[in-house]
Amino acid sequence: MVKRNLGKISRLVPCSVTLLTVATREKQDAMTASAMFVSEDPPVLVVSVAKHIVSHDLIEKAGEFVLNVASEDQVKLAMQLGFTHGREVDKFKKFGIPKAKASKIGSPLIKGSFANIECKVITSLSTANYVIYLAAVVAYKLDTKRFPIAWYRNRFFALHGEIH
Repeated sequence: MVKRNLGKISRLVPCSVTLLTVATREKQDAMTASAMFVSEDPPVLVVSVAKHIVSHDLIEKAGEFVLNVASEDQVKLAMQLGFTHGREVDKFKKFGIPKAKASKIGSPLIKGSFANIECKVITSLSTANYVIYLAAVVAYKLDTKRFPIAWYRNRFFALHGEIH
């Protein structure tokens, strides 16, 4: 009987690539995350965040975050944010992340993203080492000149065109 690592199953489901940003008056953070819609009308998203990272603490305090849908130009940034952790690191400074002001919440947008989706937490669910946030979309911006990316089998893919 072949023993399989169940942790690898997550690589079989194609995922969105978002750069989650969150801020309080004292601190800001950014991380790579995957999100999905659970409702179109009203627009509601779900995202999970590890309990031990600073973004979790900031979301708990702020009750909001931005999901910046990564564009093709942001693959390197997505990788950097995915591998960089620490409470003493200002990732915005370290990686030169260009910011813009959100229209409805206090967390920053990341310039150059395909879309910036401003979210307010509705509720959360604690599970294992993660907190799953259910969040209402309160505003968004879209850059139609850019294309989003997806993550599948530990690789990034550009989403250029319709196939059907």
